[in-house]
Amino acid sequence: MNETFITETLVPAILEFFYLLIGLQLLYTSYRIFRQKDHPTRLGTALFWLLLGLIFGGGNLLPPALNGLFLLIMGLLTLFKQVKIGKIEMNTVEEQAEHAERFGNKIFIPAISLALIAVLIAQLTPFGGQVGIGTAAVLSLLLALAIFKTSPKQALKESDRMVQQVGTTGILPQLLAALGVLFTTAGVGDVIADIISGIVPQGNRLIGVIAYIFGMVIFTMIMGNAFAAFTVITAGIGIPFVIALGADPVIAGALAMTAGFCGTLLTPMAANFNALPVALLEMKNPNGVIKAQAPMALILILVHIGLMYFWAF
Repeated sequence: MNETFITETLVPAILEFFYLLIGLQLLYTSYRIFRQKDHPTRLGTALFWLLLGLIFGGGNLLPPALNGLFLLIMGLLTLFKQVKIGKIEMNTVEEQAEHAERFGNKIFIPAISLALIAVLIAQLTPFGGQVGIGTAAVLSLLLALAIFKTSPKQALKESDRMVQQVGTTGILPQLLAALGVLFTTAGVGDVIADIISGIVPQGNRLIGVIAYIFGMVIFTMIMGNAFAAFTVITAGIGIPFVIALGADPVIAGALAMTAGFCGTLLTPMAANFNALPVALLEMKNPNGVIKAQAPMALILILVHIGLMYFWAF
């Protein structure tokens, strides 16, 4: 099959199919909440998930202005606390213990399969990582249904439970990634470069590396997403103050990205890493995950500075 056809036609079509599946799941959550007459904010919560489902499922078919309007309405619903968790079906402690004893370590098979399938598709086919993750998610779900001998209806209910428990923080990664693109387009990287040029001595590799690493960490903490921070900080600091001095761009770029992940460990803005476990585990301290990760994150920041300075040059 022609590789150009795959990347330009087939891949976008497959991704649209995955977005449609996500949209249908969100619409199901909206429907479930709308039917709960005793929900404290039934209409607002149902509308939030309805709009998000429409954006995921049919965003490319809708006018951009309408997508933007949907996001503004969702923001207002969140601002005025009109999005709350509804009644969700939970297994009893006895049922959880029974399932744990019955299945044991088999529960890890779908998760491991998801990661393995995604990597294999990304590395061995021209379809790329996004298609790999989507395909792996679908296949691992089918595998889970077979292993645990449950029904698709139960899987739908469990997905609804997770959507509601995660709540509005679930859309932060998409919003922050979009914000990173906007920052780059608006020239924020150039502004950062002008600021850093007045602080970092010209030709000093060590200071340039420190500025690059800490820039990635701090901007990731602000953005909540290392991918969003990477384009801005690399354009503003990495290229003029590290790569221009002779650093290998592949090594420096890779280390800058993983340095950004150190910032991910330190910020509540990284909702999928730090807020989601708090919600799912019902932790009392909203920053408990961050506190546990902070010491290792600080150590890894220093390790990244050393690796980039001695390895990239």
